[in-house]
Amino acid sequence: MSAEPIDSPTGWVREHIDRYVSSDGVQGHEWNGTTTLLLTTTGRRSGEPRRTALIYQRAGADYVVVAAQGGAPTHPAWYLNLQARPEVQVQVAGDRFTARARTADEAERARLWPVMTEAWPDYDQYQTRTSRRIPVVVLERV
Repeated sequence: MSAEPIDSPTGWVREHIDRYVSSDGVQGHEWNGTTTLLLTTTGRRSGEPRRTALIYQRAGADYVVVAAQGGAPTHPAWYLNLQARPEVQVQVAGDRFTARARTADEAERARLWPVMTEAWPDYDQYQTRTSRRIPVVVLERV
């Protein structure tokens, strides 16, 4: 991905990304009592790089994020994008790297969901708002 990413269309997320990028992660990595990373996927239809900010936790050497979208009935666009093209770009504070994204299997999800809800308890509420099983995504550094 060499083109400048298109940031989230959601205003507050876009502002968060701007602060994160302009400060090399000094501002924005820690957010509302948890930690966030920037994830850049490739648009499944457009082929354009798309960037969003997500809450994360570590699982060994890997990074874990949740495709919650506030409990919306559909998966977020970034999740659909990485399903189509699992190679992604990640920024954690000032560290930028390529990763391969994959959806956690059921055993991993059972282990990682409590880790993620400890970091952001609202994930449990989001799950009650939707009939879809909210995916947990593992980002493995390439």
